[in-house]
Amino acid sequence: MKTISKFYFLLFFILFISNCNKKDKKLNKKSNDLIHETSPYLLQHAYNPVDWKGWNSKTLELAQEENKLIIISVGYSACHWCHVMEEESFENDSIAKIMNENFINIKVDREERPDVDKIYMNAVQLMTGGGGWPLNCITLPDGRPIYGGTYFTKDQWAKVLISISKLYKEEPQKAIKFAENLTKGIQESQLIKLNKEDSNFSEKELTSAVDLLKLQIDTISGGFKGSPKFPMPNSLDFLLRYNHQFNDSSIKKYLNKTLTKIAYGGIYDHVSGGFSRYSVDEKWHIPHFEKMLYDNAQLVSLYSKAYLKDKKELYKNTVIETLAFIKEELTAENGAFYSSLDADSKNAFGQKEEGAFYEWKKEELLLLLGNDYKLFKEFYNINDFGFWEHDKYVLIRKESKIDFSKKQNLSLNALDVKVSNWKKVLKKARNKRSKPHLDDKILTSWNALMLQGYLDAYRAFGDEEYLEIAIKNANFLNDNQVRNDYGLNRNFKNGKSNINGYSEDYATLINCYISLYEVTLNQKWLTISKNLVDYLFTNFFDEKTKMFYFTSKEDENLIAKKFEVIDGVIPSSNSIIANNLFKLGHYYSDAKYLKTSEQMLNNLKGNVNTNPANYSNWLNLMTNFTKPFYEVVVAGNNAKEINKNLINNYFPNILIAGSNKENNTLPLLLNKFNDTDTFIYVCVNGTCKLPQTNLTKALKNIKK
Repeated sequence: MKTISKFYFLLFFILFISNCNKKDKKLNKKSNDLIHETSPYLLQHAYNPVDWKGWNSKTLELAQEENKLIIISVGYSACHWCHVMEEESFENDSIAKIMNENFINIKVDREERPDVDKIYMNAVQLMTGGGGWPLNCITLPDGRPIYGGTYFTKDQWAKVLISISKLYKEEPQKAIKFAENLTKGIQESQLIKLNKEDSNFSEKELTSAVDLLKLQIDTISGGFKGSPKFPMPNSLDFLLRYNHQFNDSSIKKYLNKTLTKIAYGGIYDHVSGGFSRYSVDEKWHIPHFEKMLYDNAQLVSLYSKAYLKDKKELYKNTVIETLAFIKEELTAENGAFYSSLDADSKNAFGQKEEGAFYEWKKEELLLLLGNDYKLFKEFYNINDFGFWEHDKYVLIRKESKIDFSKKQNLSLNALDVKVSNWKKVLKKARNKRSKPHLDDKILTSWNALMLQGYLDAYRAFGDEEYLEIAIKNANFLNDNQVRNDYGLNRNFKNGKSNINGYSEDYATLINCYISLYEVTLNQKWLTISKNLVDYLFTNFFDEKTKMFYFTSKEDENLIAKKFEVIDGVIPSSNSIIANNLFKLGHYYSDAKYLKTSEQMLNNLKGNVNTNPANYSNWLNLMTNFTKPFYEVVVAGNNAKEINKNLINNYFPNILIAGSNKENNTLPLLLNKFNDTDTFIYVCVNGTCKLPQTNLTKALKNIKK
């Protein structure tokens, strides 16, 4: 016992001295301009010896005044390799000296400034064929790029800096010529042309697109082939709908496997709930450990919808645990949601390490679980299947609780009790570890996605707390991020709202406010949605292409003005806007909205048909135009009570309107209220079938 006590005392002493030294070093360091920023990512770099500056007109003017090349280094707070490059290069005095003497150095938080990130990511992709973060781009003094890449080792970075600096000083025309050609490529990439042919979308096009998608899906481990493996919730959401409306048994089987494997995998936090961004392997085991709000938001929506359709207990538990994690770790007192938790945290020796908060060792588990360890290790695979590296394991499941309980000769109830107890024990132990860094900035678009997640969970499970949280967040966004002219701000930090919003912010907020109207029947949210759309038309719309720019007409001019149309981990802003216009066009009988939505899809028709994996949310819109789509109206004194049962169904091809009083301000509600009975109307383009007082009978009129 004395030996153990001495060991822990010595370990504590070493950690204490180490932390004191780090604090002393930071106190002695001189800060750069980033000390005045609010972004947690930028503040992480505020004491680098590199003379970092923020992205602003003053910095860009300085580069031109001094005729210096610019280094634009883009990353985000939870990014592991951003931290590695900082430690190796940006904390290095000799590297900093080269950067400071020859360049104007700009740090950008990609989550605050996605407009800057998209431009220079595009440049790096054109130069290298790939991209990622950290993103490091060297440009002329006017911002036109001449070189770029992602992570560089210290030696690689030093060579790049010296050679590019030498080129610009000795042969500036070569650098300028290359920049001219590259900038032209950026401006011409992903150009949108107005498709003047008649729009004609067919079911055959949809089935052909899904046939192409089937070539890319992983039928063994779920998701899409290869690694790293991203969940891609938007693609899975479309396929869930496709299976519902086209009754494709192979897609149904694939979705069940994918959702099960993700929930069983190490990408899912089996102790506290929530998902990491992606797994580095094909079996969803070892995650890239950062937990991002936008991933968790969309996966909550996906699993909630999947539960509505298939009623699998695994899906329900996954949502409940993930929302418990969101509430505990990523929710502010004002109802807003924080951005992320870092991939890295300090290990037992005070050193930053990727995944240190989430890994387990056999000896620790044995001490914590005692006699239950043997059963635990079988359930969570503390064996070759669950092994990570060195002597570390990441929890992963292989089979259902039903199958496992049968093998172990346990009742399902007894297993549930044990699993619940294991999670409590491990969570208590893990919370004594150094926690990952929290990025506490609040982004409009990501909050809107999480708000949508809570609404979808409420629809699936009827938990009133989920609706309360959703409404609180909606009010926060409306009070703080929506300006009086219905323009949006993107960022909220330290009690202040700033950064002019991007089309992504409008798209996601409009979408979730429409959903909030469908759930609450409070027309306030629908009215705000319409006002936000009208602001979009005034400030983001391009008359030539009938598409929406990513940045406002009021924003500073970058080297290119882009349309976002490719659906990635988050659907593109244009695809969300087009889907919003489709719905609002029906709500308000607005031909302009409907026509614009149709034209936007028609512009992308060729891309959608040939590369469906990158246009899954456009496929969702195409389904609206090809399969039956309904307006379901509930009007009468009991409208809200009936609506609670209506929303507890999986109907991807309807929109909902309703009122418990006379309402002639919304075309869909015109002359539908009745004092004596509550009627349910099922309509197509405003033409309704005979109203019903029985919800079950009314829903029989909805065809797939």
